[in-house]
Amino acid sequence: MATTLANRRIPVVEDEMMITLVVEEVLKELGCLIVGPANKLEAALRLARQEEIDAAILDITIRGGQVFPVAEVLIERGVPFILASGYGDWSLPQAFQGKPRLQKPFTSDELQSALEAIAAPS
Repeated sequence: MATTLANRRIPVVEDEMMITLVVEEVLKELGCLIVGPANKLEAALRLARQEEIDAAILDITIRGGQVFPVAEVLIERGVPFILASGYGDWSLPQAFQGKPRLQKPFTSDELQSALEAIAAPS
């Protein structure tokens, strides 16, 4: 299924393998190009700093800590991202409250809508 997200380069930063596989499958169906994935903070930082990225999906808590340093790199680069978490905004540092977020568990339609909101070419 081709969408407005076709050929958008999206890393998946998630440490739960089953969630990663499901998200990657949805991204493939949307025509996205998957960068990574990264399941550890160090690997996610490397992707954020070095790879060509159009948008990112970031699980808040991954192996090695919380993903906020990765989000900060993406902000510096002007790359939009979605924070994924089972927790509410109250659990986020002030600087990240109000950023695009997916509440876990989320559906493929919710993922597509969130990505289209931040990553579809204008």
